[in-house]
Amino acid sequence: MPKFQQTALQLTVNEAVDRLLRWAVNPWRRLSLLVIVLLGAYFIGTALSTLTSTSGFSEPLAALLPVGLIELAVRWRRSLIRQTGDKLGLQLLDMARIGLLYGLLMEGFKIL
Repeated sequence: MPKFQQTALQLTVNEAVDRLLRWAVNPWRRLSLLVIVLLGAYFIGTALSTLTSTSGFSEPLAALLPVGLIELAVRWRRSLIRQTGDKLGLQLLDMARIGLLYGLLMEGFKIL
């Protein structure tokens, strides 16, 4: 397969990811980053369900979006498991999935 040219954006993103991996070597920093992602995804899950219920948007269509996002994350997770090296991306993805699902479930229990 031919090697594609590295653009300035790709180089910047790669550099930012490398910097994040070096920063997250400390276990407390890694844990704080994971908790921030978990709480951010929880907030997105609660906000998404609150906005769709108050706006009168069709609830089955509104439920399809988070289910689709979680399914895409599961499929992306399979490729991240196979990679060698630091598993920070896999851990961040798992925290985002858990937070989103937990936020949606908590809003569902509030409706009952």
